[in-house]
Amino acid sequence: MCLAIPGKIISIDNSDPELKMARVEFGGIHKEICIQWLDQVTVGDYILAHTGTALSIIDEEDARATLDLLREMGEAMDPNKT
Repeated sequence: MCLAIPGKIISIDNSDPELKMARVEFGGIHKEICIQWLDQVTVGDYILAHTGTALSIIDEEDARATLDLLREMGEAMDPNKT
């Protein structure tokens, strides 16, 4: 099973037309993600990313709901939680 994580596109690098990249924020962490295969993606869009590649564009509401669930799962698994 694979897990794709939602992130928000902060900036897009079009300097290499054969490898379009974006700086994407995942809950405060920024990563470089390949967006070559997504048409019409823009700064501010939310994407689902897996292994450094954007798979699809999603709406902000779905992205936030998924991030909230992932955060809750992480908190529930925290062994230091009292």
